[in-house]
Amino acid sequence: MNRAVMLRMAACGIMGLGAALLIAALLLWTYTGSRITKIPLNLDSTLISEGTGTAMDPGSMATMKLVVNKNVPLVSQQQIDVESPANADVVTLQVGTSVRRSDKQKDSGLLLALVDTVSLNRKTASAVSDDTHPGGAVQKPRTFNDENPATNIALPHDGLSYRFPFHAEKRSYPYFDPIAQKAFDANYTGEEDVNGLTAYKFTQDVGYDADGKLTEPIRYPSLYANDEDSKVTETASKWDVPGDPEEKITMTRYYAAQRTFWVDPESGTIVKQQERVNQYFARDALKPEVTVVDYKITSNEESVESQVNAARNERDRLALWSRVLPITFTAAGVVALIGGLLLGSFSLRTETALSEPGSVDGDHGFFGRGEPPVERERVPGAEAVTEKLPTPPKDVQRESGEGSSGSES
Repeated sequence: MNRAVMLRMAACGIMGLGAALLIAALLLWTYTGSRITKIPLNLDSTLISEGTGTAMDPGSMATMKLVVNKNVPLVSQQQIDVESPANADVVTLQVGTSVRRSDKQKDSGLLLALVDTVSLNRKTASAVSDDTHPGGAVQKPRTFNDENPATNIALPHDGLSYRFPFHAEKRSYPYFDPIAQKAFDANYTGEEDVNGLTAYKFTQDVGYDADGKLTEPIRYPSLYANDEDSKVTETASKWDVPGDPEEKITMTRYYAAQRTFWVDPESGTIVKQQERVNQYFARDALKPEVTVVDYKITSNEESVESQVNAARNERDRLALWSRVLPITFTAAGVVALIGGLLLGSFSLRTETALSEPGSVDGDHGFFGRGEPPVERERVPGAEAVTEKLPTPPKDVQRESGEGSSGSES
């Protein structure tokens, strides 16, 4: 096998590699990129928010008078886990949320507790509700000493829950509130830096207007069969309101909230959250009388850092498969194709050079052959020019003659 054939085979191999790299880049850009832009199935996080507020003393519910304390320290914990069904299309999140007074021990400081379950579309982060996927559920409240298995109450969800979609846009999104049991718009309000990450800021008003004024508070949807925690009748003395101490007064429980989400637009991860919640009893929805809880809490630094790192990991994963590898494969493929074409052209020139009669490898360079030797035109003997010798000098002729005659004698 000569050098030209070897070069030609190498050129074909390089061009084949280049074509394969370009095809791989195209597949990464189109097929693989869409396949990996999904909510991960291994979500497992515990998020803590802290703040202060006004809260009812849970222990006073069993006394003759409800006691409400102001400026109490509060801690909210949110545990997010993945449950079944979780597959290529949907992910089911079970989220347990609690709010406690940190100045009281154990269950005596528990103010709110909710276990929410929702199936989300892994691409859009919107709730999924069909024949094969639950539309959502909340866990039925239990007493502290209840050892029976937890039971769920069906609660159809709609809109977003606990995440925003990948490549979030600067617009409004419906975001589900499991306490109000319906979705409210989360409106884009700007960009802010969160621990070095540029985040989109969304705000949601439930029962409040943009200025924080009560406008349409939600009647608290009870999770009990008898609606016992949303409409309560007690004496005026128990409620601690003016009037006849023994007068029976029926009050309705209302709910309102304001939330601010800081969202990584690339991954849809909520990296920080601030929440104001107001639950109260009143005879007039717009005139609170007895506070259950009224607080404002914000994600603590550890939770923010954890969520920012999770968002960056998601960004890196998406960038690797949707930008870095496709661009790298495209550049390498183009270089390989050009190199293969050049090597192929050199192989053809080399093959031409080696196929000529009298060619010797040493006479021709790798990138081309030298000038061919000039072949002189042959001339017939009759037409050839005869070279005429010059006539010698006379003295040389004389000496030559004398020598000749002497030798003859």
